[in-house]
Amino acid sequence: MKTIELAKVFSRYPAGRYKSDGPFSGEKFREEMLLPFINNEDLVVIVLDGAMGYGSSFLEEAFGGLVRKLKNKDIVKKKLVLVSKEDPFLVKEINSYIEHGLDERNA
Repeated sequence: MKTIELAKVFSRYPAGRYKSDGPFSGEKFREEMLLPFINNEDLVVIVLDGAMGYGSSFLEEAFGGLVRKLKNKDIVKKKLVLVSKEDPFLVKEINSYIEHGLDERNA
């Protein structure tokens, strides 16, 4: 099991969809943090607390994009555990992006 405290190991200011949008984009988080661990660990815990906020474009690209990349939402749902004591709505929002990640581009 791997735990990723997003604000500590990635950025307190995650923003943007694509790498071209800035240094802490959803695409970069997915490619450099999520994919390596989801491919090599049984379980990946993502702690969302501590960031100064999350834009929907960041979250959709990171988590919905992960589903598109793997072409399987069940793997993502099985391997990811999302945690937020500060804002439990974040978990619901991300789960929605995971659930609809394979739908026609909803972003």
